[in-house]
Amino acid sequence: MTAHLAPPFAALTPDTLLSALEGLGLPVSGSLLALNSYENRVYQVGLDDAPPLIAKFYRPERWSDAQIREEHAFVAELAEREIPVVAPLAFGGETLHSHAGFRFAVYPRRGGRAPELDRADVLEWLGRFLGRIHAVGEIKPFTERPTLDADSFGEEPLAFLTGSDFLPPDLREVYLGVARQALDGVARCYERAGNVAMLRLHGDCHASNVLWTDAGPHFVDFDDCRTGPAVQDLWMLLSGERAEQSRQLADLLAGYEDFREFDGRELYLIEALRTLRLIHYSAWLARRWHDPAFPAAFPWFDSPRYWQDRILELREQIALMDEPPLWPV
Repeated sequence: MTAHLAPPFAALTPDTLLSALEGLGLPVSGSLLALNSYENRVYQVGLDDAPPLIAKFYRPERWSDAQIREEHAFVAELAEREIPVVAPLAFGGETLHSHAGFRFAVYPRRGGRAPELDRADVLEWLGRFLGRIHAVGEIKPFTERPTLDADSFGEEPLAFLTGSDFLPPDLREVYLGVARQALDGVARCYERAGNVAMLRLHGDCHASNVLWTDAGPHFVDFDDCRTGPAVQDLWMLLSGERAEQSRQLADLLAGYEDFREFDGRELYLIEALRTLRLIHYSAWLARRWHDPAFPAAFPWFDSPRYWQDRILELREQIALMDEPPLWPV
């Protein structure tokens, strides 16, 4: 369906990339290391007689300049309050730059390892910083960044899949029917939760976006920051069976509530948000299929087995959304 679209990063050659950074006055050595990123293109760039930097080239047409600058401003706001985030560097007073039709930002390199999410002290530590991030996030709203809700992460992605030819003909009606049932379940979860607070979030706070050192965590990649309920930045750090998730959540909230009160009604949204992410993820892969990086990295997507598994997954979510929350509310 989208094979006719030009690959979005085809013109981002090593020469183009190095020229972009030289235009900022950086003494690039010519050393480049591509880092793991599908939505954007991210590189470790060597410098002469200086530590390497990280260059992030944004996917064309995904975000407006105003939306990217609002992301940068939010991260800078967090960094000013000594919250451990990795903020873009400013050159000439600007953090967003352009070259040869590409927009990019430059970051300091920060090392680290994956957090040990099976440890109570690690989860509590993470919870404290998430509480601080959200305390800042509720000071004022985003004006440019989108909102995470059932429309943007459920209805719109499902409409895109409905209008595409990615769904196998023999599974099409089954998937669409189950997805519709799942969105009905999402709506019931939101009704049970009621009018919960919406604030500025990291938005994609899974373990790969947290780097751990002996000094503790630091949070990276705010590319998906948006407005949403606080629990969005908590549930992706939970895993395992229900009892294990309850324990992990207790540890996270033990630290979180040192800095911000958590509204227990948001627990009704955990499985709803997980369901929305599943539908959004399938549409994300479909939208990006013209990018050569995606068929190479996700060869199983364009297969009947993928959609069979998603049908089973959504059926499981339909059942989970009707269960009581992890804790009594």
